Amino acid sequence: MTAAFFQLGSRLPALHHSTYPKPKLITLGGDHSVALPALRALNKIYGGPVAVLHFDAHLDTWHPSKYPSAWSSPQSDFTHGSMFWIASNEGLIINGSSAHAGLRTRLSGWEDFEDDERQGFLRIAADDIDDIGTKGVVEAILKRIGSELPVYLSLDIDVIDPGLCPGTGTPEAGGWTSREVIRILRGLESLNLVGADIVEVAPAYDGVGEQTALVAAQVGYEILTSMVGRGVAEIEKADGSAAHDGRKDEL
Repeated sequence: MTAAFFQLGSRLPALHHSTYPKPKLITLGGDHSVALPALRALNKIYGGPVAVLHFDAHLDTWHPSKYPSAWSSPQSDFTHGSMFWIASNEGLIINGSSAHAGLRTRLSGWEDFEDDERQGFLRIAADDIDDIGTKGVVEAILKRIGSELPVYLSLDIDVIDPGLCPGTGTPEAGGWTSREVIRILRGLESLNLVGADIVEVAPAYDGVGEQTALVAAQVGYEILTSMVGRGVAEIEKADGSAAHDGRKDEL
């Protein structure tokens, strides 16, 4: 996978402009481990680590030993729960400027949080939205990450409650609604997104109406339009064109 992402990263953007001379990557898929090769490629493209904004019910910064294997090897260390731990140890993530959002995971012990803190993540729990609302979640993320650092946004569909998105392999009750997640994403349009993924969608577990896939597609649309919107605004600014009038187009 890493070689494939390197190849994608070597291509020029479809719209080549001096403001955005480098490509951005969006991955749609199943297993969350795809974030690791994407981060490796972005490190090569942008010449350094990036901040990670991680929407998920689970930490995914777990030490590989938390996923014991009868045949321990470097390959068995690489799972959909350890990829950010590996990425952090490879120097791919900016320590102290990343955040989790929507957490409601079970722990193997308090050392899980200690490992997470060493990797420099802010933790926003699913329950926090009851106290601070979507606006408070947005403000906490922007305070942590800012608008200038390059950001990789990784969204595990299990951040959304399984009553709304059942099509995933590790569902956790008590998640956010799709409306809340979309509202949060729309509040983060100022982030400097250079890559993203929407993952852990498992069609075999989805409902007859394919509601999980529908939500995942909408989330992808929201992320893509944020990337494009910021890009267009900065190109207009660089070229001296008229700025956007500030109206929101939700279609």
